[in-house]
Amino acid sequence: MRIAVTGSIATDHLMTFPGRFADQLVADQLHTVSLSFLVDNLDVRRGGVAANICFGMGLLGTEPILVGAAGSDFDEYRAWLDRHGVDTGSVRISEVLHTARFVCTTDADHNQIGSFYTGAMSEARLIELKAVGDRVGGLDLVSIGADDPEAMLRHTEECRSRGIPFAADFSQQIARMDGDEIRILLEGATYLFSNEYEKGLIESKTGWTDEEILSKVGHRVTTLGARGVRIERAGQEPIEVGCPEEETKADPTGVGDAFRAGFLSGLAWGVGLERAAQVGCMLATLVIETVGTQEYTLRRAHFMDRFTKAYGHEAAAEVRTHLA
Repeated sequence: MRIAVTGSIATDHLMTFPGRFADQLVADQLHTVSLSFLVDNLDVRRGGVAANICFGMGLLGTEPILVGAAGSDFDEYRAWLDRHGVDTGSVRISEVLHTARFVCTTDADHNQIGSFYTGAMSEARLIELKAVGDRVGGLDLVSIGADDPEAMLRHTEECRSRGIPFAADFSQQIARMDGDEIRILLEGATYLFSNEYEKGLIESKTGWTDEEILSKVGHRVTTLGARGVRIERAGQEPIEVGCPEEETKADPTGVGDAFRAGFLSGLAWGVGLERAAQVGCMLATLVIETVGTQEYTLRRAHFMDRFTKAYGHEAAAEVRTHLA
């Protein structure tokens, strides 16, 4: 099963200020703020929702196709993804813009000042999915994640016009979208991904009830945080899957992307929805135990031991044949 994942490709530049931002602010001068902070460290991490999802799928051996736009500074990041089983042949490289970048400083009170540079991400709207499909011999599913909003709309319309099954996954972009855009992006989706808060926001912005949305998509996949995930289909009982026990909780960033990576990999293997969700929850647990979205490793024996403990021997036997 050939799965293309569209969405953002970015790097995060994270800095720590040992003091408090509040101590540097002068109440009657807030209209003319000019501040510079001497930070203790700089942590550069690979990110972007599409790249994060593809990284996880690559570790699971499902050879995902990354579709997005980056800058000429993408070479090192591309080599990293290639080395971890990701097909980067359909990444558009901008001639004039840098790869998207999030720059953030955190103070001693965990307050943050950050900026997001969209950069080359704005050129994702120029990517044709037909060209991607022609290159790899066809597409069985396209996951349309948070990206340049125009690119998300164009990819969705192209999937509809060409009859390519697609997954709608708005995540960070849902806050800036209006009801009309969300209705366009979700109608006819084979899968609709969101967390619980986003689920309510989708219903509020579209004016559609939960039942109406279920009638317009094949499957509604809602992540529930520590409670796992719920998969709903019109007229059928929901499937609920819990999370494996965590060994530690280091950093929640990228957990949702990891779930999607595991779930999509399960679909690529051809296992059932419950099993795919279990793989997603197991991979998400590995990420929450690691600082960074692509810093975790997947040791097969360790993965399967924990998967067996969480979901039983029958589930593990089915997954093991694909993971090996």
